Amino acid sequence: MASVFGVILHMLLNIGGFLTFFATLGCLYSILTSPTHEKKKRVAVLMARRRVFLYLGGFLSSCFSILVWAGFASLIFGDSAALFIIQMYFGLLVFIGYVVVDTQEIIESAHLGNLDYVTDALLLSTDFIAIFVRILIITLEYSSEEKEKKEKKQRK
Repeated sequence: MASVFGVILHMLLNIGGFLTFFATLGCLYSILTSPTHEKKKRVAVLMARRRVFLYLGGFLSSCFSILVWAGFASLIFGDSAALFIIQMYFGLLVFIGYVVVDTQEIIESAHLGNLDYVTDALLLSTDFIAIFVRILIITLEYSSEEKEKKEKKQRK
């Protein structure tokens, strides 16, 4: 409902940019900092027997920081096509790994009685959005390359 209301306000009153950005940050902050009565169970997730993929979280965080630093390097030193392709495919793999880790964390915390479905939905939706954006960019790049190849064949 909040998303629909925000879109309608933006379309009717053309309110956007920083106002909606800060409103979104405020909503996310209020959702994530709302008190859950069972915070101790979140720590107990790491002690679960079925924690095979939970240990990938640290590795994936390191990979994500490499992606961030590569993005900063491309801003400073200039973009290269090879670095862009590496960032897209590597980022896709990292966020697929995050889906696996976050899903296992959600399942383990649900077994322990923590049913904070709003935070869990936000966590997974962030991962799925990142995956969707990367797949979209990769397919757009592939289709533009195919289009250029067809144009070159037609010119010859």
